[in-house]
Amino acid sequence: MKISIVTATYNRSSLLERLFQSILENSKAYSNIEWLIMDDGSKEDIKRTVSHFMEQADFPIFFYKQKNGGKMAAINQLIPKVTGDIIIEMDDDDYFVSNCFSLIAKDYETIKYQDDIYGIIYEKDLGKESGTIPSQLSGKVMRLYDLHYKKKQDFDMALTFKADYRKQFYYELEADERFITEARMYYKMDQKKRGFLIRDEQIMICQYQEAGYSRNIEKMFQKYPHGYYAFFQEVFSYPQRHILFSKRLYNVKHFILFGYLCHQHFFEMVKYPKGWNKILFTILYFPGRMMSRKRFGENYEEENSN
Repeated sequence: MKISIVTATYNRSSLLERLFQSILENSKAYSNIEWLIMDDGSKEDIKRTVSHFMEQADFPIFFYKQKNGGKMAAINQLIPKVTGDIIIEMDDDDYFVSNCFSLIAKDYETIKYQDDIYGIIYEKDLGKESGTIPSQLSGKVMRLYDLHYKKKQDFDMALTFKADYRKQFYYELEADERFITEARMYYKMDQKKRGFLIRDEQIMICQYQEAGYSRNIEKMFQKYPHGYYAFFQEVFSYPQRHILFSKRLYNVKHFILFGYLCHQHFFEMVKYPKGWNKILFTILYFPGRMMSRKRFGENYEEENSN
């Protein structure tokens, strides 16, 4: 089983070095791997850094560069170039734990012929912020949508995919934006399969950077609202039975928030939620609108429509 690691990077040579060392260490025990890197228009000389990696590695490394367009666009360019059986999307501020490639390859042998399982979820260590996979979930097969909305599981996930299925999907960006929540693609992948196998084993460590997406979610909401708005529209179209009330409320509140940020109004939005979601939307629309104005400023719509 060949493992393909794909990484988008922007001005992070030092972090790439740490990731490379973790891949290099793992390759000594399991060498059937490849690493594809997309430089998202960095000012740093990423190509030179990667050239040094190529000199040291006994596995193939492929380097590409694009005009600055964001992580999602970069990953979209890399996925079709993958030649492996397993895809791991690895951020440049993440790195692998020891001996994880052998573990991943062994696990994938057990699901190789199970077409209804499209990947394996492992643990990601975020330090003090981490949540662990409950032992009762390990070994089960579940959709991400169900984990998020029916089981209220918020442990930190390292997702790995069967390459042939992952290649059928891409990150859908809206209105020339550069970011979209990964969940938009994951939930679409869920619709045709039984889900992921869950393993309570850690394979990677992450240290979020102060300038990264995860540390600046409020700014991301404001800067890239159209993708989020489309995402919450789509969530209403997925099976709603057995969804936790807290999650139903979360969806409606965020749908209202991003509708505000995208300059949408009640009669443009009310056609998307159905049933109980429509009732909640109708009740919460005006209070939610007021809270959105308070959160992002009363003049947001005027400032962003000029």
